[in-house]
Amino acid sequence: MRTLILPYLIILLSLSGYGQSKPQTDSYHQTPKTPTTFSKLKKTQGSTEADNIYCMIEDKLGNIWLGTTGEGVYKYNGSLFTQITKSEGLNSNTVYSLLEDSEGTIWIGTKDGLCRYKKGRVEKISGIGNTFSLNTNYNYYTTQSSKKTIWSMLQDKSGKIWFGTGDGVYYYNGKSFTRFLENDAVINKENLKLTLIDNMLQDKIGNIWFASGLPPGEEGVCLYDGKSIKSFKPNGDKWIRYIREDKNGNLWFGGRNHGNFIYDGNSFRIFTEKVKIGNPVLVDKSGNIWFNGEEKEGSMESEQGIWRYDGKLFKNFNLNNGMSKYFVWSMLEDKKGNIWIGSRNTELYKFDGGNFVKYFMP
Repeated sequence: MRTLILPYLIILLSLSGYGQSKPQTDSYHQTPKTPTTFSKLKKTQGSTEADNIYCMIEDKLGNIWLGTTGEGVYKYNGSLFTQITKSEGLNSNTVYSLLEDSEGTIWIGTKDGLCRYKKGRVEKISGIGNTFSLNTNYNYYTTQSSKKTIWSMLQDKSGKIWFGTGDGVYYYNGKSFTRFLENDAVINKENLKLTLIDNMLQDKIGNIWFASGLPPGEEGVCLYDGKSIKSFKPNGDKWIRYIREDKNGNLWFGGRNHGNFIYDGNSFRIFTEKVKIGNPVLVDKSGNIWFNGEEKEGSMESEQGIWRYDGKLFKNFNLNNGMSKYFVWSMLEDKKGNIWIGSRNTELYKFDGGNFVKYFMP
């Protein structure tokens, strides 16, 4: 089950059209103190073993960025970790999504809204999420999430940036934010809400896929082909955690309740080659698919570690290989081919092809 998570405010003041709001940029938030740095990842905000490294990206300069559910953001430059928290301007230490746009700006999606990191400073973006009311109350809005929560982000091939919030999907064209489903040109025969989107992906032919999350999401996999949007619930799974595209253009979907399935461009197929391997979290440059393992019932630990699948054989990595005992939430392959692995207890590992190296302080 999901464990839930600069200058002055940029206020989105005026509506330029139906479902749109224009950002008005004030000055950047000047970091009040020098960010803390460590040789290894260190927890400073009182997070527990239930917290995790929820998302990762590598920027154009080769820095690794880690979004956590209790410790804010870490930036690793190859020698030092710099921690960015509410003290440095974030609006929350719970971070669910990270994105580097085409201009090199880092977007940070938190429990309490959207931030940007640019030229060493953090900037808060207000107005996205909770601006256009759904007029519906859901019990999922808790201390760990809200309508302002930014669960996922994507920059499409045209340059637009998409945001999956607790109040629906928005996109940003560089000038204004638009609430996606308030565009009358979008054909939405199923009256989909896209209220909570765990993951987004644009495939090779330009379709945008939305992975619907926990209630009030539960709309399965939603496909936008540029004109209309529709949903699929393969094997009856309404909650989808991951979408990944393999080297052959097949889409892999990780279901929360009913396993994994694959879309080949024509139909969905339930993946039955192996069960109890978790969800497909990463497709590496060699085409291997990495699964994050199963989480023990009533525990924060993993059942058997993680799995790598080359299309024919499965390779298991566990405690005997130096992996964490904690359940894995995120993976990233860097430019050098190393696999970074983030787990509960905010633990970080790097797999260099032969060994697992710990990058955190116990």
